[in-house]
Amino acid sequence: MDAFLVSTAIVALAEIGDKTQLLAFILAARFRRPWPIVLGILVATLANHAFAAAVGTWLTTLMGPHTLRWVLGLSFIAMAVWTLIPDKFDEDEARLPRLGVFGATLVAFFLAEMGDKTQIATVALAAQYQALVAVVAGTTLGMMIANVPAVLLGDRIATRMPVKLVHGIAAAIFLGLGIATLAGAGEGLGF
Repeated sequence: MDAFLVSTAIVALAEIGDKTQLLAFILAARFRRPWPIVLGILVATLANHAFAAAVGTWLTTLMGPHTLRWVLGLSFIAMAVWTLIPDKFDEDEARLPRLGVFGATLVAFFLAEMGDKTQIATVALAAQYQALVAVVAGTTLGMMIANVPAVLLGDRIATRMPVKLVHGIAAAIFLGLGIATLAGAGEGLGF
């Protein structure tokens, strides 16, 4: 249950103000058809995060427990710093293929999420918890918590969101995970 809850919280917080959330705002403004956009985000996130979690799980087979603990601990600390750096969204990235609302959302979101903070976090969380399904379910729910309101409410919430505060909280959680991992909190999990 920890893997699911931590994954949900971290990704929901880290996604606020992230380039994929900005993409959700753009898609909502452009298409004005929220449900195909929401479904596209869901399918793209499930595919992207399932791949990322599989990579994270695979990494645990390549490293010994001591090395994995250091890699994960330092990765979480790096994620804390990265979370504090605001994302910028290039309007050229918003050029969408002509695949309909669902298809355009699916492709755009999947590609925008490649190498993004939340994808890297999913890799690290899957390696940390070694619970692929719980991590994918949690990170996907976190993405939906952050992006569905962006699609449904758009500009009405964009200007009212305390992005710096939310990023600070996400960074603190990543930092706490990193320190706990380095201190050996995951030893019961095999590292």
